[in-house]
Amino acid sequence: MSNPINANSEVVMHFTIKLSDGSAADSTKMGGKPAKFRMGDGSLTENFEKCLLGLAAGEQKSFVLEPNDAFGEPNPDNIYHVDREKFADEVPEEGAVMLFQQPNGSEIPGIIRAVAGNSVTVDFNHPLAGQTLTFEVEILEVNA
Repeated sequence: MSNPINANSEVVMHFTIKLSDGSAADSTKMGGKPAKFRMGDGSLTENFEKCLLGLAAGEQKSFVLEPNDAFGEPNPDNIYHVDREKFADEVPEEGAVMLFQQPNGSEIPGIIRAVAGNSVTVDFNHPLAGQTLTFEVEILEVNA
């Protein structure tokens, strides 16, 4: 039996995130490339990590996380109204996800929520914020 996952483990796993209607929002199995991370490195929420503690390579588990335990609730401060001329000739479509450059040069995805006149409403909340999600994990490897 391999080592169980602890607070400092490096973990390789496949995961699928399902919405409340059962459809898959994301899955590492689609691309065939598992996720690799170290517990506590900030790539997963604290509550997600707690669900993984004690699991070992070869184990599979499914658990449900409420919004505050997954990607949080939508924050109204993350919704911006952008002048349409900033999009040049490209007219954004509602529901489209676009990358926006931040002042530090990194990019952040935003969802176009509305286009009205010269104003474009962009939501920078995580697309899964506010949703209760089911996580299915398959632990492939655990390194101390």
